[in-house]
Amino acid sequence: MFKNYLKMAWRNIRKQKFYSFINILGLTTGMTCCFLIFMYVRFELSYDSFHERKQQIYRLTTDVETPTEKIEAAITSMPMGPALKQDFPEVKEAVRINLSNMLVLVGNNKYQEDEVAVADSNFFHVFTFPLVSGNEHTVLSEPFSVVLSESAARKYFGTANAIGRSIQIGGREHTVKVTGVMKDVPENSQLAFNMVFSLATYKALGETFENWGSFGVVTYLLLESNVDPYKLEQKFPPFLEHHVGMMMKESKMRYTLHLENISDVYLHSKREGSQVLKGSMPNVYIFSFVAVFILLIAIINFVNLATARATERAREVGVRKSVGAYESQLTFQFLSETLMLSLFAFVLSVTCCQLLLPAFNLLTGKEIANNIFQTGTVGIFILMAIAIGLLAGVYPAIVLASYKPVVVLKGAFSSSHKGLLLRRGLVVFQFVITIVLVAGVIIVYNQLLYMQSRDLGFKKDQQLVVEFSGIDPIKDKWKEIKQQVSSIQGVKGCAFSSAIPSKSHSSAYSNMELKSGDMQASNLNLYFVDYDFLQLYDIQLVAGRGFSEAMGTDSTQAMVVNEATVASLGYSKPEEIIGRKYSQWGSEGKVIGVIKDFNYHSLRDKVEPLTMRVAPAGFMPMTITVNPANIKKTLAAVEAIYNRYAPDGRFNYFFVDDSFDKQYRGEYRFGRLVLTFTILAIFLATLGLLGLISFIVIQRTKEIGIRKVLGASVGSILFLLSGDFLKLVLIALLVATPLAWYLMYQWLSDFAYRIDIQWWVFVLAGGIAVILSLATVYVQTIKTALTSPVKSLRTE
Repeated sequence: MFKNYLKMAWRNIRKQKFYSFINILGLTTGMTCCFLIFMYVRFELSYDSFHERKQQIYRLTTDVETPTEKIEAAITSMPMGPALKQDFPEVKEAVRINLSNMLVLVGNNKYQEDEVAVADSNFFHVFTFPLVSGNEHTVLSEPFSVVLSESAARKYFGTANAIGRSIQIGGREHTVKVTGVMKDVPENSQLAFNMVFSLATYKALGETFENWGSFGVVTYLLLESNVDPYKLEQKFPPFLEHHVGMMMKESKMRYTLHLENISDVYLHSKREGSQVLKGSMPNVYIFSFVAVFILLIAIINFVNLATARATERAREVGVRKSVGAYESQLTFQFLSETLMLSLFAFVLSVTCCQLLLPAFNLLTGKEIANNIFQTGTVGIFILMAIAIGLLAGVYPAIVLASYKPVVVLKGAFSSSHKGLLLRRGLVVFQFVITIVLVAGVIIVYNQLLYMQSRDLGFKKDQQLVVEFSGIDPIKDKWKEIKQQVSSIQGVKGCAFSSAIPSKSHSSAYSNMELKSGDMQASNLNLYFVDYDFLQLYDIQLVAGRGFSEAMGTDSTQAMVVNEATVASLGYSKPEEIIGRKYSQWGSEGKVIGVIKDFNYHSLRDKVEPLTMRVAPAGFMPMTITVNPANIKKTLAAVEAIYNRYAPDGRFNYFFVDDSFDKQYRGEYRFGRLVLTFTILAIFLATLGLLGLISFIVIQRTKEIGIRKVLGASVGSILFLLSGDFLKLVLIALLVATPLAWYLMYQWLSDFAYRIDIQWWVFVLAGGIAVILSLATVYVQTIKTALTSPVKSLRTE
């Protein structure tokens, strides 16, 4: 019996080649998109799932509250983790991590490493980063020890054994011994690094680990099994009161500690400052919706064509029932046809996924997988294909199997009103999805364009940044270097600083004078700058003055703050803070100026309080305003100066505008992904409409012939056939507009600075849908409308 069903299914597929092609192409496209997005979503949700004790690993975070602000930080101070381990038996291990970059020297070769971790000796005991060589308990126990990834070991030492070999850091000042080699960090790890240095190295270099007010490390706790993290959190306030109660009282600052499970950090944490990788849960939701939407469009196409063609199968059903076929047998037969189509589409879609995987990895910016068959998802895909086949085929099968043989064999059968309403409703649903996706793409790209064109409050064009990281001590040579760089033809100006806009900056424990005269403790962002920094970046003053070399005290007792700092301290006007006292990192003085707020990091975040001081000891990068016409000669001249002062350094440079744009790589990729799948959704909707209108035209061929005989023009016939679809698109626009507005409003809410959603976006999206639907209808109907009535009315 089953063999007979397969034969009948195959015969019907061959008999209706055009409709079978549309169904298979639609299902293949829908499944391919769904499978690729499924792999992406699964990958995003899998971050840090490879850690064997992920249920016990929690990130320790800190809320820092002052009378004027609350900072929700992802970092802690150095003593917090070890003190928690000592005071609470529930804490099995505490590991501190600092992510940084470093210049590494191996022989005469120089490597600028941007993914470097410095961690406690128990790092490999807490986290599951398997070691190829070395003991996890001892590899980081000694100062000046390092564990390399397999890739880093091959890069430095080739195929030779790396254990016991040495690398140099700090311009050959310190030699570090390789004590272990680990497997490369998985792509789905929030901690990205190629090497891990022992935290004991910092202590050997004189760093203090006892300052409870100096924040800068990410701390993870390994809890004992069956410990309730929320109950443990409730014990933290007395713990803080015991250790830093007096300090918090004197500084009018209060700490609150929280725990975040490592599995929740990547997608769910909104805390900043940890330098770990972060994802976007709204993006995951949106891609999941897109996958479902595309699949629904493909299923709707199938249901529409199957129910529209029901009249062609009616006599077959009547004959089968009249010779004794049961309704359940007919239902199973029609389902088997759908399943055959679905499984055929599945084979094609898996092949397409495998072929498209490299391009999809490039599009997402991540290596989701190298081989679809190694992801463990093929079995899931097979089940999904069967479910799709059943979902697409169950309604048409029930409708076809329910026909009454007496009615259909008399030729009295016609499509029901309910069936017509269903098809129209499904067409509306298709276009709702299409309009939502088109509107979403327009809004995403408008937001990206806004971020690119927004006035950031500083000059970022033609600003070349060179990292002078190999010069020690730079505080004695910065004026000399600056003078030589300024004399280069093509250089318009230059300035040293500790950080530049778009790059990481320091935060400092600060005491600032309030209106009342009291001193308020705060953690404020800090730039060390030279005297020309503000002018070079064209950062505007709104009160007071900038730094001046003519004022001797500016190098030791002067601070410039931004407007956000003024507001956070409770001043109503910038002028009110001029002359107020500050105390910061051992320096005391007065505020001499207020600068206009500028976006020194991503537009996702509001401008935070920022302080600036002149302190050459903190200088690292030099910003050089260059003439783009002479950029090659200018770079060569700057590199020559760099090599003269830093022979063991590696000349690295970048442009500020490029660096700023890199912050939005995730948004750019998101936009490209949404655009790609929107185009595919439009293609599927158009494909389904093409099949449906083709069938309708065939059904109404004689009607068209009669109308032409009676004098109807080609235009009136086109309007007749397209009018119904135009109404459906307009209904879809009314439904899609509030839905698209809500979804994109939620997406935009992640940005502190964002566009307003304009009404024309939905008009444009609806217009695109109208044009596509009319073009599809006209392409299929114009041939019939131009056909001679004699051929249209000819008896078959």
